[in-house]
Amino acid sequence: MDSLVLDGEALKHRCNGLGVGKCVFKLFTTKGTSQYHAYWHLELAQPSVTYSYAEGQNSRVRSSGQQFNVLASHILRLAESAKVMEQPLQSNNRVNSINRPPILPSTFIDGNGDRDGAPFNNLRVSIVSDLHTDYPENMTWVKTLSKKTRKKHVLLVAGDVAETYTNFVLTMSLLKDSYEHVFFVPGNHDLWCRREADPCVGSLEKLNKLFDVCEQLGVETKPVSLHGLGIIPLFSWYHESFDREEDISGVRIPSVKMACKDFQACKWPEELSNRDDSLALHFDAMNEKSEDVIQEIRRTCSQIITFSHFVPRQELCPEKRMLFYPNLPKIIGSDSLEDRIRSIHGADGSNNACHVFGHTHFCWDAVLDGIRYVQAPLAYPRERKRRMNGGENWLPFSIYSDGILADKMSPCYWSDYYAANSRTPCNTELAPWVARYYKKA
Repeated sequence: MDSLVLDGEALKHRCNGLGVGKCVFKLFTTKGTSQYHAYWHLELAQPSVTYSYAEGQNSRVRSSGQQFNVLASHILRLAESAKVMEQPLQSNNRVNSINRPPILPSTFIDGNGDRDGAPFNNLRVSIVSDLHTDYPENMTWVKTLSKKTRKKHVLLVAGDVAETYTNFVLTMSLLKDSYEHVFFVPGNHDLWCRREADPCVGSLEKLNKLFDVCEQLGVETKPVSLHGLGIIPLFSWYHESFDREEDISGVRIPSVKMACKDFQACKWPEELSNRDDSLALHFDAMNEKSEDVIQEIRRTCSQIITFSHFVPRQELCPEKRMLFYPNLPKIIGSDSLEDRIRSIHGADGSNNACHVFGHTHFCWDAVLDGIRYVQAPLAYPRERKRRMNGGENWLPFSIYSDGILADKMSPCYWSDYYAANSRTPCNTELAPWVARYYKKA
């Protein structure tokens, strides 16, 4: 029998300061067999809580040290999970609060070690979207990120950083202090003009200002190859014809112009409009400027990650009957974006194809037609209080390290639901939690 006891300080270091007080780990092996049994007893110092876990499994045991490394990652995930699970208990216990399983952090351990605790020498990519740092709570979250620049660490920011230019600059500066490489694509909130000091500034002018300040800060907005990994930001906008599923009828649903603030907060030239596909085509055409670089990345990189703010496929959003605003699909995505993604990753995708997106604030991780689509949003503070998965403790999500993509983000309520259940868009009966908000027409 092998028995290992990790004191609080040692485990704190390995858990990146999760506040672990004590962990007893025991590994039992039967000599000459492939049987092992593991047990660990975990105590968190703050708050005071104890978790125990036992596991028995058939595995080819080469050494107790190797097996400890494998199981240490489970300890870390348990520690993070325990910390996340305890947080709601420290706040008010409202009757209508929702307590669902937290998303576990990526198996790629953040800090100075890789998954097996060995020195980390390779590129690591993390993702986040919808920071919305005009909310003080969200800006505070950004400020809590490590101030020490992590070499060979990359952060992909999939849009909706902040509404105001001032908060955008502060947010991106803070992120650049934490990551050696930061990439950005604009979202709709980034191009709102209603709170800007200059009332004459339009959304396209503001976009150019954002690109200029990104260049000054060293934030990338163009495709780049880093250590054999191709990273391709894709500009996009939505159009109503993206929605091809049957509308909900028989209830009074506000029009998209009434429900979506983009129609008032963005200022476009006369030839561009949210009502047709002109904006979607305009933003898609911006990607043509990088076509030569994209083709070079396709030729030379074995792994490519593309990312956008908007949604490339309607299947990456719940059905209308499930949504508090059933017309949401009309203001989320672009067909030309999906075409652009397929032109890069291939019509059939591959095991290495990955696209990151944002905008809808739903955690998502699913493979469709050979491409893995992932959304990891911070979202609004009020959403994190009632949503399926809060984002403070597991974001940014580490999607790529040591030349491979991370395991599936889990749990992701809606993408997990559709992995087990087929879409039935012909069913237009509102879900019970939605129906109570709408009156019959």
